[in-house]
Amino acid sequence: MTDNRLGLAGKFRYLAERARRIDLKSVAERAKEVHEQHGTWTPKVFADMLWSAARHDVAFQDYVDYDFAMLTKQERATYMTHPVSMQLAARFARRDKRVLFENKIEFNKVFADFLKRDWMIVEPGGADAVREFAQKHGTIIAKVPVSHMGLGVRRYHAADVSDWDAFHRGLIERDEVLLEEVIEQHADLAAVCPGTVNTTRVTAFFDGTDVHILAIAQKFGRGAVSDQMSYGGFYTMLHDDGRAFGHGYDSHGHVHEKHPDTGFPIADFRLPMMDEVRAFIDQVARVVPEVQYVGWDVVVSPDGPVLVEGNWGAGVYENKPSVTGIRTGHKPRYRKAIGF
Repeated sequence: MTDNRLGLAGKFRYLAERARRIDLKSVAERAKEVHEQHGTWTPKVFADMLWSAARHDVAFQDYVDYDFAMLTKQERATYMTHPVSMQLAARFARRDKRVLFENKIEFNKVFADFLKRDWMIVEPGGADAVREFAQKHGTIIAKVPVSHMGLGVRRYHAADVSDWDAFHRGLIERDEVLLEEVIEQHADLAAVCPGTVNTTRVTAFFDGTDVHILAIAQKFGRGAVSDQMSYGGFYTMLHDDGRAFGHGYDSHGHVHEKHPDTGFPIADFRLPMMDEVRAFIDQVARVVPEVQYVGWDVVVSPDGPVLVEGNWGAGVYENKPSVTGIRTGHKPRYRKAIGF
């Protein structure tokens, strides 16, 4: 039997690197934020944050986001954290296969059967091809091949372009060389935020035989091209049947009982076609078996799930107890599936 416990050597190297880069001023600011939210004495929070980071692999922002100040030791232990996720990602993604997830063009080539939308690569001298693609679809998404947190993504309207040579030249200069058709989302998602394609993050682990869904988060945008927090987006965790845990929230202290733009009650949301989503994840997670731990971004369209991207550095989306009233996280599911 393979021992899937996280290696101590790797953990010590990770902790040493974190200690070297620690920003005590930033920790103090977060401790003050926790004091303002929960009334806990700031110096106590400061010390607890440092201890939790060193002893339990809790990132400082995790401590804030998951309300560790109000949780017991046993409740904290149920929460997945970013440092643990990063260690898992490094362990369960073969180095030579990571580029298939890091580069959006390579990803589209490998997962072409699951994209279910038109796309093209911008080539030098290809202004006519860009014009034809844009005019065919009306509105297009342009992406930088390698980017993070939704950055390097723009939305263009063909009707706004008067000089296609200049537009094509600008795409190449900005490295926005991957163009995609806009995904049509299901009416239940559009009811919450029609101006952004709202993605569902499904974190999953493929053990070589079975695909295990570890956590599901529903992200909502604010009308921008992306639903990431850097664009004002927020999220709520979903139960296995697609029901929201409760209100929405982000890492900036904002809580959304209703969507700010449409007034939709976030706690009333239920992701449609959950059976199809689970079956879809079971398929895509087997395509590159050398990368076992992935955060998959999908969109439920009127015809079923559509793949947006996969993140081998899966990141963490977790429950926020002060918002949902639920005081446990998803780590037991990770441990059961992965065995660490």
